[in-house]
Amino acid sequence: MTQLTPLRRGFALFALALGGFGIGVTEFATMGVLPQIAADLLPGFAESPTTVIAQAGWLITAYALGVVVGAPTFAVLAARMSQSKLTFLLLGLFILGTLASVFMPTFGSLFVARFISALPHGAYFGVASLLAARIMGPGMQGRGIALALSGLAVANVIGVPLATWIGQTAGWRWAYVLVAVIFAATLILCLVFLPRYPGNPERSPLKELSALRNPRLWLMIAVGAIGFGGFFAVYSYIAEVTTRVAGLAPSTVPWVLAGLGVGMTIGNVVGGWASDKNINRTTLIGFGGLIVVLIAYSLLAWSPAGLVICTFLLGATSSMLTPSIQSRLIRVAGKAELFGAAMNHASFNIGNSLGAALGGLVIASGFGYLAPGWVGVSLASAGLVLALAAVAVERRDKANNLDTVGIRVPQPVGTE
Repeated sequence: MTQLTPLRRGFALFALALGGFGIGVTEFATMGVLPQIAADLLPGFAESPTTVIAQAGWLITAYALGVVVGAPTFAVLAARMSQSKLTFLLLGLFILGTLASVFMPTFGSLFVARFISALPHGAYFGVASLLAARIMGPGMQGRGIALALSGLAVANVIGVPLATWIGQTAGWRWAYVLVAVIFAATLILCLVFLPRYPGNPERSPLKELSALRNPRLWLMIAVGAIGFGGFFAVYSYIAEVTTRVAGLAPSTVPWVLAGLGVGMTIGNVVGGWASDKNINRTTLIGFGGLIVVLIAYSLLAWSPAGLVICTFLLGATSSMLTPSIQSRLIRVAGKAELFGAAMNHASFNIGNSLGAALGGLVIASGFGYLAPGWVGVSLASAGLVLALAAVAVERRDKANNLDTVGIRVPQPVGTE
């Protein structure tokens, strides 16, 4: 066990969170500068901004698909690798992919660059969550996950509004320059402070892939993918709702995103604490709250006050879910914990892709910019149903003396 001074432990945890901060900026800043990208790289923006912005939303889908592909790929290929070295590798790839996004000259090439830059996303959050829990100590998995994800939440308070402002004033490419700088700083801090944990030679790609045989894992992936699609159906088009529906100036978009980020930060902390107490209860309460907020958003976000309040609550309820779903995925993955942790973010980004695509579809069909809210209600409701099914499966397993991966637990003689 690597012995850490309090100072090194603090900087190591900060570095892991800073990486999540960079990921939050690179993923969500695209949504804030989507109109600028559409106007710069796609024809017909002046004539039909609604249609062109919906088309530009495919950049969000490209990033989400990159996460979905990259998360299981890195988790499997890096099965034996030191978690510390894997972190360094993923950060280096983030830097290269983000710089590629800066220089792409066409929409098609930017689409490819966003896909590539997303490949390390899920694996980074997976390994960062495991490292944070390892550094913090036993019984702290939920809070370790919350800490690794705290950078993602804080990014929506500071980083995304800042990147959006930079993109609106200096050009959207400078938003990605900011992201590259954040990842470079993270890599330096990790190289200096992150403890070097050895790899596990007993692990193998086949053992990691064996987790896919467990239907409980697929059920939790569906919970994240479909349930979180509701959040992204709305979040993907908040910039347009702010300016075209609520009638606010473009300069207010960063402030609306900051309010959402404050909600995400609070929800993440509460979700991490609550998950260590009761994972299932946290998941069900989170989905119930998310559905109520999405209904309120669909009805009230036309007004500035309704928009601000609903986006804050949207961030809080959605982020409350993240630690509990990831904790459950790690459990049902058994010994393939990196695979389970990475697949959490793959599932969320399936939701990102699904929500952005369906939200863009209803907008392009003429239903208006608030219509994705009702898409969100449908997806979050389906996520709640799947979460209830997962709870029922867990209770059945306990009744049948099965562990979280479905293997019978030996009972003491005379107890059956």
